[in-house]
Parts: sequence; C-alpha cells; structure tokens
Amino acid sequence: MITVSTSVNEPIEKVWNAWNAPEHITQWCFASDACHSPKAENDIQIGSKFSIAMAAKDGSFAFDLIGEYKNIKENEYIDYNLEDGRNVQITFEVADHKVFITETFEPENENLEEMQRDGWQAILDNFKKHVEGN
Repeated sequence: MITVSTSVNEPIEKVWNAWNAPEHITQWCFASDACHSPKAENDIQIGSKFSIAMAAKDGSFAFDLIGEYKNIKENEYIDYNLEDGRNVQITFEVADHKVFITETFEPENENLEEMQRDGWQAILDNFKKHVEGN
C-alpha cells in the first residue's frame, strides 16, 4: 500500500464538495502543469462509478481513471475500487480548523512505487492549491 496526505485550511464542506463535484475535479485532478483533466463524471454513491479523463496538454497521452464506490461516509471517508481491481481509501479528518486528507492505495505493477507516490501526492497538492485558492 502507498499513502499520501495533505492538510487543507478550509471547512470540511468546501473540501468535500471540491473533491467530489465534477466542475472542481477538472480543476485539480492532474499531476503536473503539463497535464489537465478535460472531463469528469462523478456520482458519489455506493455502487456508482466515476470517470476522470487525465491527459497531457500536448496530446502525448490520455487515459480515463475509472472506479466504483464501495463505501462512503459524507465528510469522513471514501472507499472505491479502480477498474483494475485496486483499492483506494481516503479519509477526511477535521482538527485544528483544518481538514487532513489521507489517501491509501494499492500500487499498480507498471511503474515504480516512488513514481506512483509522487504522482498521487502531486495531485493531492493540486487539490490543496485549488481549494485554498478559491
């Protein structure tokens, strides 16, 4: 398992909405400035699926991150499986007027774990910048 985390200095309701609303997801769900998320679909309910398009701005690569929700507790946690079967768990904990987000996921076999950790951390860092900047 790989774990990444951050803290966001905003109310949990704002954090939860930015994490789950497609119009926000497209603003933060990418690992570098050379990438973007042109489209996102999300229905945050147990048994529902989500799809997030991730792509290089220069068109050199693109893929869809697709998953299905397994367990959700609003403003507290999300548990989903990616379409390849890997599990992702996210916790949202409120303390000291901040929201601490911890994401734990099963690594895939194509890329080094360090590269995966760095990529997911970069996305989480983009999320923090997006929420705190709006």
